[in-house]
Amino acid sequence: MSKKDKTSKEVHDEEEVLTPENGSTEDSENEKDPLEVLKEENQIEKDRYLRLFAEFENYKKRTGRERIELFKTAGQEVITALLPVMDDFDRALNEIDKSGDDDLYKGVELISNKLRETLRSKGLVPIGTQQGDTFNADVHEAVTQIPAPSEDLKGKIIDVVEKGYTLGDKIIRFPKVVIGQ
Repeated sequence: MSKKDKTSKEVHDEEEVLTPENGSTEDSENEKDPLEVLKEENQIEKDRYLRLFAEFENYKKRTGRERIELFKTAGQEVITALLPVMDDFDRALNEIDKSGDDDLYKGVELISNKLRETLRSKGLVPIGTQQGDTFNADVHEAVTQIPAPSEDLKGKIIDVVEKGYTLGDKIIRFPKVVIGQ
């Protein structure tokens, strides 16, 4: 077989084998110093260890953040279920105030305050929305729009239909408001 009939790879391989170096036909490039091989393996293992360690640290931080978030909102379902009860207390206090029965008003107010303080200690905070505040779609839920009674109330809150609340940093119920056009 001539050199022309051989592929370039075969020619290259044949030249390596036939090229004598110091009187032998061995390929010295394929032989590495055992110390160098061990150093390379050591470096690879160090790299794997560092990556694994960094991945574990990230895992610990992520689970820590998730755990804190879980604790902040652990009672969210129960607290959300109690919000209508707080609304009922507000309506009851308004009606009792209209009737003029001071003793009944004081008794219901004490129970209402106790419930509010208990929920506040668990992280529930009412959103301070008042008539005349500027409407913010990120914080308020517009129930309806009515013509503004005056020019300065356009785009502002005319009435608060239902109070809103936050639990920690998360809004669990948006305040329902009426805005002026």
